[in-house]
Amino acid sequence: MIATCPIREGASRRPDAEALAFAGRSWTYRALDVEIGRWVAALQARGITAGDRVALLSANHPACVFLFFALGRLGAVLAPLNARLTKAELAPLVEDVAPRLRLALSSLADHLPGAEPLETWADAVKTPAPTCEPLAESTARVVLFTSGTTGRPKGAVLTEGNFRASARCSEANLGTHPAPRWLGTLPLFHVGGLAMLTRCAYDGGCLLLHDRFDPEAVNRAIDTEGATHASFVATTLERVLDTRRDLPLPESFRLALIGGGPVPAPLLARARAARLLALQTYGLTEACSQVTTERPTEADGRTAGPALPGLEVRIVGPEGALLGAGREGDIELRGPTVMAGYLHRPEATREAFRDGWLRTRDVGMLDERGRLTVLSRRTDLIVRGGENLYPMEIETVLAAHPAVQEVAVVGVADARWGEVPVAFMVLRAGHAMPGDLDGWCRHSLAGFKVPARFLSLDALPRNAMGKVERTVLRSSIVSLSGGGGDP
Repeated sequence: MIATCPIREGASRRPDAEALAFAGRSWTYRALDVEIGRWVAALQARGITAGDRVALLSANHPACVFLFFALGRLGAVLAPLNARLTKAELAPLVEDVAPRLRLALSSLADHLPGAEPLETWADAVKTPAPTCEPLAESTARVVLFTSGTTGRPKGAVLTEGNFRASARCSEANLGTHPAPRWLGTLPLFHVGGLAMLTRCAYDGGCLLLHDRFDPEAVNRAIDTEGATHASFVATTLERVLDTRRDLPLPESFRLALIGGGPVPAPLLARARAARLLALQTYGLTEACSQVTTERPTEADGRTAGPALPGLEVRIVGPEGALLGAGREGDIELRGPTVMAGYLHRPEATREAFRDGWLRTRDVGMLDERGRLTVLSRRTDLIVRGGENLYPMEIETVLAAHPAVQEVAVVGVADARWGEVPVAFMVLRAGHAMPGDLDGWCRHSLAGFKVPARFLSLDALPRNAMGKVERTVLRSSIVSLSGGGGDP
């Protein structure tokens, strides 16, 4: 199947419909088509062609939208980088991407050496280019980095077909809407943010883009700007309800997708009392966002729902044997939303698949109705406010401290963030607990990865094989209510 830019299609079919809004400005499909054309011309002037990769470091900004669709019209690939990472964390990702061009918001430029300013990059171009190459479903559109529990982050390559299928499968579950208006508070360097952007474009809707999550701005968009859909994690959902003091939402708001882990039952009850239909979901970067989602007419908050129409999910044992309802095992999936593979990582790509099924390495079970319960978001993974944290990355930084002999990082339940990382350390002989551990971590890690607590032990608990028993460490702390500070 061959497709063309959905913004060009929208400019032809509904030119005056609103396509994008940001900070008091808005663009119709016609105006957005022209703006994207200017960016196409600017990219062509720099020699960007099909297959080239462009690295982007930015918070949410309209220029990110212009760039994404402009690259699509050329068959080029966007590599959006997490704007919360440090310069040291970004360096190996950029090396993997080997971009022809680097762009960054001016405030982030020092984190991406060689980057040109995103905000003004195409200002000198006045005449839009008409170029709009047709795209095969297999055409790569983005490289999004995602980490396993070990090793260097891997760049998942998502295609035009992946994004179109994700939008199609989601609409089949949620129902059609004549003009959806999605609240764009998720960052466009995450798969969830890009899925919202593309979903709006394919469905003829409007993305209400925000540069960051602000509960007051979210509620204004819901109450006065006609927002119909949103995506939250449990912490942001709670902040929205707190800010509006549980005032019922207008009927124009249809529903919110909730990711980043299970939502506490009392919070779901609160949302429903405020007439906010919150649907729990399970997804991952390698599957272009959603995999399972509760059905709007059957949502009870007990599971992450069944597979989206058009996708398949199964539970298997360690050797790949299919497990029945109620049996715990590895979550695997297949369907048109599954990535093409990992950039420059053929061995990792092969390991990610089993007989055509994507091996998520998450653990869960299906009930008799095919609804998924996720039991573990990958071995040892910590999910903090929707952000995935990997213990080994944090442990590597702490282990380099001169006072630390051994360290193990685990996730502990937290009332505000869902989970926060806690570091258990064995100190070297003659050393007291260092007072600079927080600053030591922040030098190399983004703030949301810094442990909420640093605890000293005489020895780390280990099993007969010599592996650290993280469950023992985790059970030593019941909860860090309200801890963790700002990410």
